[in-house]
Amino acid sequence: MKRRDFIQMAGLGTGAFMLPGFAMGRTVSPEVFLVPGDDVAVKKRLADAALNAAKSKGASYADVRIGRYLNQFVTTREDKVENIVNTESYGVGVRVIANGCWGFAAVVDAKSEAQLAKAAEEAVAIAKANAKLMKEPVQLAPQKGFGEVSWKAPFKKNAFEVPIKEKVDLLLSVNDAAIKNGANYVNSILFQVNEQKYFASTDGSYIDQDIHRIWPLFNVTAIDPKTGKFETRRSLSAPMGMGYDYLQSNPADKVTGVTTRYNKGYDMLEDATAAAKQAKEKLSAKTVEAGKYDLILDPSHLWLTIHESVGHPLELDRVLGYEANFAGTSFATLDKWQSKNFQYGSKQVNLVADKLQPGSLGAVGWDDEGVNTKQWDLVKDGVLVNYQAIRDQAHIIGAKESHGCCYADSWSSVQFQRMPNVSLAAGKTPLSVEEMIKDVKKGIYIIGDGSFSIDQQRYNFQFGGQLYYEIKDGKIAGMLKDVAYQSNTQEFWNSCVQVCDERDYRLGGSFFDGKGQPMQSSAVSHGSSTARFNGVNVINTARKI
Repeated sequence: MKRRDFIQMAGLGTGAFMLPGFAMGRTVSPEVFLVPGDDVAVKKRLADAALNAAKSKGASYADVRIGRYLNQFVTTREDKVENIVNTESYGVGVRVIANGCWGFAAVVDAKSEAQLAKAAEEAVAIAKANAKLMKEPVQLAPQKGFGEVSWKAPFKKNAFEVPIKEKVDLLLSVNDAAIKNGANYVNSILFQVNEQKYFASTDGSYIDQDIHRIWPLFNVTAIDPKTGKFETRRSLSAPMGMGYDYLQSNPADKVTGVTTRYNKGYDMLEDATAAAKQAKEKLSAKTVEAGKYDLILDPSHLWLTIHESVGHPLELDRVLGYEANFAGTSFATLDKWQSKNFQYGSKQVNLVADKLQPGSLGAVGWDDEGVNTKQWDLVKDGVLVNYQAIRDQAHIIGAKESHGCCYADSWSSVQFQRMPNVSLAAGKTPLSVEEMIKDVKKGIYIIGDGSFSIDQQRYNFQFGGQLYYEIKDGKIAGMLKDVAYQSNTQEFWNSCVQVCDERDYRLGGSFFDGKGQPMQSSAVSHGSSTARFNGVNVINTARKI
């Protein structure tokens, strides 16, 4: 489930059920979040019990993930608090290779060596049973052990240490600002996640990681009392791999333009004030005239197009058909990569996968296979050069090592290939948004993500946004509405003619990216600077009654 889906669900709080570990979690008081997890020495002892048991039963490889998942969400509407939920989930997952095949078992609230050993024995038994049906044995890319290491998300203020009252007061003040500036209705919500993950493997790694994520968001609605028609504007916030400091923005982090845009910090109150005014303005905005336009796409919009038309089609498991039953396949087949000259986009297009960018949702030190994270090119100067691969896929594309993008959304789930951060590199030539717009004769400037559709091969698509501004002869000529653009992935990215420089680079992202059967949810960021795409087909989405 993507960001635009769950906001439109009946009740923002429903999205909490997609939080990692939520389904297996128990409701707790917020004080529990401040209680430290098990000592690293205790986790190592428990993990060794599982690893030793797996090897004694015939496993050629084994890894253990001890996970504690803390989730909190606060939901408000107008002047009322609708819900406050705190959950904690703790357990252990054990994955093994025996007789050349994978096996997995998990146990909740495991606190003894005997429990861990039993889970490992069950995983080996499952692997041996599975091996009777396998077509070829698992081939793992080599991976060195790292010994005892740790990683912690960079943040200045732990969101779980902030009193609930302070968070409620913030959301209610956001709602009040929206109402005072013309909104008829407003919902706001604050999601916070802390994953305390410990990984150990027979390769010799013992990895302790502390991961934090936060996402503040709202949705305002303005109604025309004469016609009964309404317009909405959602927040332009991005979910981030940060602490509560994300909500304490610094003016130096902002880039001003048609609307306030945020780089590192996010001023929720300021955005809500602007959103209410813009929702009212949309009521009287001119409906778009269908046709060909040059599009100026803000990072708050472009992240979703990157996610759907680049991130997903370049997942190697999708390319190989492993996701066909649930999420489709990919047009970016191996033969296109093997040709070494498949023009995914124009020469201005450089698309990079990474798990390193500070503050991003995907940034961690090691993945759930104990592989140290990295950065690599997917599309270089417009040409398709690589995919996203994990340890048991690397040999398929001739890689000597995993890309480090294997994850599970809970201790109770099996880790598998997940999308890293996938981003459009900033342009190398100095270029601001204002300078880009000056050269556009007939265009539309699109801000914020909206509804979209894309086919099963991630090729033909349609995207909308939150705000649309008409560009005439290099100037903003007013607000538009009922806008969506249609294209296919290769045509669209080949129409990219300019990308602003790194001063405009910002992250967007998905807090709830669904994949797999049973489905798992993960969080991933996508960065870009504002980019220009020439001659894109725009349609009018107004309902004809």
